[in-house]
Amino acid sequence: MSSHPLRIGLSARLMHQVPAELGFRGKTLQYLEQSFAHWIMAHGALALMVPTLGHDAEVARRRVHLQGYVDLLDGLMLQGGADVCPTMYGQAPLRPEWNGDLVRDRYEVELIEAFVAAGKPVFGICRGHQLINVAFGGSLLQDIVTQRPGTRSHVDRAAYDEWHHAITLTPGSRLAALYADAPPRPLVNSIHHQAIDRLGSGLVVEARDADDGTIEAIRHSAAGFVVGVQWHPEFHWRRSDRLDAEPLLVDFLHAARARRNAAPAA
Repeated sequence: MSSHPLRIGLSARLMHQVPAELGFRGKTLQYLEQSFAHWIMAHGALALMVPTLGHDAEVARRRVHLQGYVDLLDGLMLQGGADVCPTMYGQAPLRPEWNGDLVRDRYEVELIEAFVAAGKPVFGICRGHQLINVAFGGSLLQDIVTQRPGTRSHVDRAAYDEWHHAITLTPGSRLAALYADAPPRPLVNSIHHQAIDRLGSGLVVEARDADDGTIEAIRHSAAGFVVGVQWHPEFHWRRSDRLDAEPLLVDFLHAARARRNAAPAA
């Protein structure tokens, strides 16, 4: 049984067009949002970003093996960020600005598949939640209010993470058990214009928007610990007016530790 801290892999956000004031002319940045890493580190785990290799990478892909990261890490967390490209679920973008980031999509789906194959936990947030659904064969609404007229807007650019709504937890679900003491309609932030449409194979719904029914949380019914939530729990951290972030992360870290302790010694 290993005593070293849990090592949690974080998928990278990609910035393909870097603002001139940052000083990286013609370069691509791979980065993570600070509160995401701090949330994990506050539990004594190590947060380690997993970089991707683009088609123009200076490192030959044959020299870097994804399995090396999977073997090293105890679990995978997927950050929020850019839209998922509709071609990932067999559609053409309805508008050019909804084309998403295909490079990042392919990289993160490869990560999801590798960690699931290894039996290591995967936890997706916002975009990560949507991409888990796509990785298991599901589809997305490219824009909620366009494709489901009358549905509430789930994003407000000015309010950002202060924009929020109530959710309902699916009775009998693991999420409902984690939040047994939560109010009937807990509040979560809302920073997305895309959402799950057709549910992926093996996935079950664990939470919905309390008013319009938009899917807000999913879990795989058979592939070990594979969970996605549409909100950003890392932005709820230490806030008493939103659904407590801690049960979600503690459950994920518990699964990561259990998987590591169950693995045969190298």
